[in-house]
Amino acid sequence: MTKRTKTKATAKSSASNGASGDLTIPQAIERAYAHWNAGQAQQAEDFARRVLAVSPAQIECLHLLGLIAHAYDKIDMALDYMRQACGFSYSPGGYFSNYAEMCRQNRLLGEAEKAGRIAVERAPDMVGAWNNLGIILQESGKLDEGITCLRRVVALEPENPEACNNLANTLLLTANFDEAQRFYERALELHPRYAEANSNLANLLMKQGKFEAAETYALRAIEISPQLVTAYLNLAEIAIECQQFDRAMQRLDALSRFAPEHPSALAARATVLHRQGEFDGALKAARAAVKFAPESASAHNILGKTQQALNLFEDAKKSFARAQALPGLERNSARVNLAEMHAAQNDKPAAIAILTEVVTDQPENIAAWGQLADIKKFSVDDPDLETLKNLYAQKSMELGLFDRVALCFSLGKAFLDVGDGENAFRYLGEGNTLKRETFAYDGAQTRVWLQSLASRFSQQWINDRAGLGNSSDMPVFVVGMPRSGTTLIEQILGAHPDIYPAGELRHISSLVENTAPAGLAGNSAETDDLARMAAQYLASVTPMAEGKCHIVDKMPANFLHLGWIHAMFPNARIIHCRRDPVDTCLSCYSKLFGAEQSFAYDLAELGQFYLGYRDLMAHWRDILPADRFIEVDYEAVVANCEAEARRLTDFIGVPWHDACLAFHQSRRPVRTASVNQVRQPLYKTSVGRWKPYAKQLKPLLDALGIDG
Repeated sequence: MTKRTKTKATAKSSASNGASGDLTIPQAIERAYAHWNAGQAQQAEDFARRVLAVSPAQIECLHLLGLIAHAYDKIDMALDYMRQACGFSYSPGGYFSNYAEMCRQNRLLGEAEKAGRIAVERAPDMVGAWNNLGIILQESGKLDEGITCLRRVVALEPENPEACNNLANTLLLTANFDEAQRFYERALELHPRYAEANSNLANLLMKQGKFEAAETYALRAIEISPQLVTAYLNLAEIAIECQQFDRAMQRLDALSRFAPEHPSALAARATVLHRQGEFDGALKAARAAVKFAPESASAHNILGKTQQALNLFEDAKKSFARAQALPGLERNSARVNLAEMHAAQNDKPAAIAILTEVVTDQPENIAAWGQLADIKKFSVDDPDLETLKNLYAQKSMELGLFDRVALCFSLGKAFLDVGDGENAFRYLGEGNTLKRETFAYDGAQTRVWLQSLASRFSQQWINDRAGLGNSSDMPVFVVGMPRSGTTLIEQILGAHPDIYPAGELRHISSLVENTAPAGLAGNSAETDDLARMAAQYLASVTPMAEGKCHIVDKMPANFLHLGWIHAMFPNARIIHCRRDPVDTCLSCYSKLFGAEQSFAYDLAELGQFYLGYRDLMAHWRDILPADRFIEVDYEAVVANCEAEARRLTDFIGVPWHDACLAFHQSRRPVRTASVNQVRQPLYKTSVGRWKPYAKQLKPLLDALGIDG
């Protein structure tokens, strides 16, 4: 988050004729302003009201009462007075500038812009007026005009660190990173202990993926100004981008100690909880953000995303519509979110229509291009492919790190669609490499850890806990590598009237992580622990099931916790999805995941992780009962869907239903990276998909021990 420096409203009086009591009107006005400038608001108000009682059109007093009301957070009253003060042909530019700033602070950006333009017209040499107008234009999304205004401010006051900071903020929004950084650094050169500039520079560095340097500047900002909200928000966002959600929450907890109702902090909290799958908590935080900032488009956006996650689709549409209607830079984000929801609900034409509108209005909207690339199938002569290539050629070096990564993945997917392996892996290689540089990951250490799980959760461990868990057979767990067909299996089963597809739930991993350290290691688990964990899980998922007999928990990474799962729910069915290892890994490598998949951004590391996963699954296969653990191959489902679907329904213990074969027609939402693949009838083109790209996949094939 960027913190700009606001130009405060200023007060000056001008002369007029007449009398008020023993004073002339000019004397009374002068006395009122003298009291105001001395911090004596009550006396200033008394004098101003005495003047207006005699001469109601004295704009100096209307302006002053507006300033006083604003200082005491009487917003409606302040704006009313300022509108009156600016209602005359002779109202000075300074009044309009203050009026514009008050409107901006209250998200009345259209009114603010109109007042700001009058201010600079009437006072063309007034630095504060140009500054206020520049910031209003920035927040309205009129960035080029905003930059023009703020450049004028810097030209008029080149030694003003606040002017440099404000210009840098707007340059940053246009992804002009180099020039923005120069102006932030100039601001800090002029004022080294400028807390806002330190925090803003942290924000810029974060967008470039320079997390360590970003954190240094954010912490410096807090050292200078311990209650600078934006610095805490930047630290939280750094942690989010690094997938360190607990650390992000710690930053937000520190912020809440002195700003518990700050809307941006509440929205950030909702974002973290949403990313963690804690949707009820996210909804509470998002609603609070909207309550305290009803004109904040970003608050409505995160509220909509959380409502969508909770299947509150009509509410989500209203939230996204509200975000779109508000002025500022969030309009297109809301449109992209709405398109994502349409795609998840199997309304692909609506999603494509919205995204096409967005990229037409804003050709450099990388999020919209990413969604569009996921949904559509590119052809060689597709004009969108040419547009993406041109966007990369012209803008890639100007984009922030995460936008550049996303653009590379979109191009990689497009070129895979047209069978151009050389270009596909050129862009995928760049995107994966850039992403991999943003976090620490040790593939060898991870392989050792996976091996250790097998020894900790032994056959004896399972036998010792036989009969100690909850007897419910309601949960069905679908596990496997990402992109191995888990979403496909969930949707086939979820089309059955007795089964609810719940998506990727994080409940099991949360329960395991919150268990005592000894239990977490797999060395011990008391009866009470298992009963408590099972009860907590059922309490969370039962309301989702809508009264159905079974609920599918399709979290692929639950393959790590199958020992716990079987001990907690000995009657639960576990379905392991398998797919050709190279096809699986290629699909992982070509997908920019929203959640943490640290192993997926380097071909050799991906192969190394796959081997560890394969060995752990062999262990579970050996020790789990055959009537509770089944494996299904993606290729077999594609070849004969009905046979495999019947096999699975028999395994779960529900009668056959033909709806399982029409899963792609379901309106139920899909919220995983595979949403667009499962929204169409089964196709065989994904089987053996890797073979034309054996040359590019050599590091993966070497790691897997497969000849190309």
